[in-house]
Amino acid sequence: MGRKLAIGFLIFAGFLFLPWVQNLQVQGTVIALRPEHRPQRVQTLIAGKIESWRVKEGDWVHQGDTLAILGEVKSEYLDPGLIDQTGLQIEAKETSLLSYGSKILAINNQIRQMEISRDQSVEKAAAKIEQERMKIQAAQAELDALMIAEKIAYQQFQRDSILALRNLKSPLELENRRVKWQETIAKQLSKRADLNIAENGLRMANLERGNLQAEYAEKLSKLEGDRFTAISSQMETEADISKLRNTLSNYEIRNGFYTITAPQDGYITQTLASGLGENLKEGEILCTIVPGSADLGAELFLSPTDMPLVDTGVFLMCAFDGWPTLVFSGWPDLSSGTFKAVVYGQDNMPSENGLYRILVKPAGDRLWPKGLKVGVGVRSYMLLKRVPLWYELWRQLNGFPADFYHNKRIKPQSNEKK
Repeated sequence: MGRKLAIGFLIFAGFLFLPWVQNLQVQGTVIALRPEHRPQRVQTLIAGKIESWRVKEGDWVHQGDTLAILGEVKSEYLDPGLIDQTGLQIEAKETSLLSYGSKILAINNQIRQMEISRDQSVEKAAAKIEQERMKIQAAQAELDALMIAEKIAYQQFQRDSILALRNLKSPLELENRRVKWQETIAKQLSKRADLNIAENGLRMANLERGNLQAEYAEKLSKLEGDRFTAISSQMETEADISKLRNTLSNYEIRNGFYTITAPQDGYITQTLASGLGENLKEGEILCTIVPGSADLGAELFLSPTDMPLVDTGVFLMCAFDGWPTLVFSGWPDLSSGTFKAVVYGQDNMPSENGLYRILVKPAGDRLWPKGLKVGVGVRSYMLLKRVPLWYELWRQLNGFPADFYHNKRIKPQSNEKK
């Protein structure tokens, strides 16, 4: 009896020294690797009502196939001739734009003619000023000559007055000298008046030139104001045309939104809006399209304590719901029905469930099952360090974490492409 116990003890002790592979067991679901291969919700871009359905749930559609036809519900788009009327408004604005251009050209011609007329009038006024200056110079010269003549006549009158006192000149001769002297004085006064008239004429000519310049400046300013007003109206019309063209383009694009088409190939599922005449809002979900084929992967969720043990390139084994599997987590070589995978991505922030998400894809020569679908449950076993069985039992009994150890890695496919 004692011998049997000793043999049993030795067998049990040997069993404790068997190798054991530490592992992490995580769960998740099968997903499509690429975003465009995942189920896509078809949304309405505009508000409308369903006028007709062209597909039903379970139908296979190709990209661009019509799914449903919407009708308009907003009052500002109900007019069937909205596009034609907007086009007519654009044509009217373009005609108005041409008329503004013609008006600007006409005003420019008026300004040029006004400038020519101003230059001619100012030149004429300058010639008149020069003429008045010549009159003043002539009158001044004649006045100077008369002053000299008056001085001579006065001297002659003085001399003859002395000679008349000596009876050398007769009273008649003396009187003739007086008359001549008086005539020169009268002529001198008359010429002085002519000089004043000429000076007044010069002042009036200067005033006339100033008035001409001010008058033409006012007229040119008015024409410039009219030109700038026409230019402003032209620019406003161009802005209105641009807005109308934008509006017309929006109307034409909106007409294309009444027809809901398939964004990709796939099966129609979950038609959330069903009845004819049912009103839909912008961005409301109409149905869901599930692609027929996709490159599959899986998303798994780890606890925060296990997250440091995972990195890109780590291998793991996956077992899928519905596929027969026999798993010995500590002896992976004895397991069957499992498929190899590798971590190719991970989130650095926890998900809503408080766990960290990692993404895996197939690895190794053995392909994942062909009948695998998106959404199937996955149980994954991440292989860690190889330790004796007694050590693993001791770790589990004491609640210690697995040893920080990374098994053999492979480079992610994205890095290989680089």
